[in-house]
Amino acid sequence: MEAALKNLASTIELLAAAAHSCVVNQWDKQTVSRAFHWAKYCEHIYARFHNNSTIRKVMEKQLQLTNQSLRDAIPEYSEVSFSDLPRCQHLLLARLLSNPELPISILKILFDTKSPANDTCNEYEDITGLCSHMVQCKSACKVLRPLSGFSALGADAEVQGEMLMERLGAMLSQGSDLHLAEHFLCSVLQLFEGAAQHLCPVIAAALLTKRDSATQAASHDFLLDWLQNQHSVLQRMCSELPSTLLKDLAKEHLKFRDAYCGVLKKWASDMEYSLSDGEWVQASTNPTVSFQNIAEHFLALFEACPSVRRSTEDEMHALKISDGDFDVRGLSVWGDLLSALDCQN
Repeated sequence: MEAALKNLASTIELLAAAAHSCVVNQWDKQTVSRAFHWAKYCEHIYARFHNNSTIRKVMEKQLQLTNQSLRDAIPEYSEVSFSDLPRCQHLLLARLLSNPELPISILKILFDTKSPANDTCNEYEDITGLCSHMVQCKSACKVLRPLSGFSALGADAEVQGEMLMERLGAMLSQGSDLHLAEHFLCSVLQLFEGAAQHLCPVIAAALLTKRDSATQAASHDFLLDWLQNQHSVLQRMCSELPSTLLKDLAKEHLKFRDAYCGVLKKWASDMEYSLSDGEWVQASTNPTVSFQNIAEHFLALFEACPSVRRSTEDEMHALKISDGDFDVRGLSVWGDLLSALDCQN
């Protein structure tokens, strides 16, 4: 029993180190795997002794002593109760992700989507894809929650978006180098390499999470600034996300509204009129975006932000004048866009 109490205390101290210590920047895959082994050990202790009132009281006393010691050393420490032990692995994962010192190399392993963790007889000795496993579990909970509303994003994207913002918020709130946060986002982008259609809903979900604190607002601003510099990702979002989501993002974030409008103007400026087809076609930027698509995007943006309409149409009129101000189809994309917008208004 003495050995079990000692191991219990050591594991609780490990959870505190995972959340607050800079030592995690030296952890490798083997170290993290061992940490999850000890977390699973605590879950085993709970399963074995939670119905034994005598042993439970002894363990609760040990937890009180360990929590007190850690609280004295770490003011922001979050206590671990006996009832927390059944989810000790989840606690460890959440605390690792909240620590800005966690190496990017470990994050890549945890978020590996190609080799998701197997939940059958899984002792987490191989931590590859562990976050993918957690996303699957949380997504199932969202789907099965009786009163949950329908989401155009999907449960997986919502969970991953929340995790993305929690991680980013932890890095920014603890005064981490901004380059480290940028590196983290670029690593996320690399994880979705070749699967941008999955990344776009995740970013949208992250930007639509609640902003209940200054830290959360700063995380949104940082992600938006990063997105504005990732032109290919921004264009994919504007072309692939449903218009309802784009309208929500434009309503919620001024920076996204301006970036969205900028993408639409870029698409329009890159169009050329095809005499053989009798329509405007994309010259280089994004062949999948048609003239009709651009007009529909502008209408969605104007519906979300009516104040944008006048300034944008004034700019289009000025560009039409610079093209010769002819009311003949095919001579100015701006003139034809104005006509299309008037017809669909």
